[in-house]
Amino acid sequence: MTQGMAASGTATLTVEGHGIIEAREGERLVLALERGGVDILHRCGGVARCTTCRVSFSEGEPDAMTVAEYDKLTEKGLLGQARLSCQIECEDGMVLTPLQTVRSSGLEAGKAPAEAIEPAPPEWTTRPGASTEG
Repeated sequence: MTQGMAASGTATLTVEGHGIIEAREGERLVLALERGGVDILHRCGGVARCTTCRVSFSEGEPDAMTVAEYDKLTEKGLLGQARLSCQIECEDGMVLTPLQTVRSSGLEAGKAPAEAIEPAPPEWTTRPGASTEG
């Protein structure tokens, strides 16, 4: 699938502690998680400013990463440790753990993220350690 292009297929996500979520390929991960019943935080409204929507992957971590996500994770010392669900498009076979939820933090979720990745248009790069490097 080409990054930034929504596909019509479905993606099966395994969310540790929450079970299986059916999503649309290309759907924003933060929105798929919410729709699937995960109380994921997104304090900044899904614009790669706050890192509260972070997740960790055990399988299926996408190699593509927005420049906004790369910059924010670098700034917060989280690059290589977590990903921002507001900056990720769903792909089949993802296995992940939400790292901050309403329940675990006691915070309000935050403003609803838009359907498309923001800030728009997203600029893409490759995450450190991706199989496409080298």
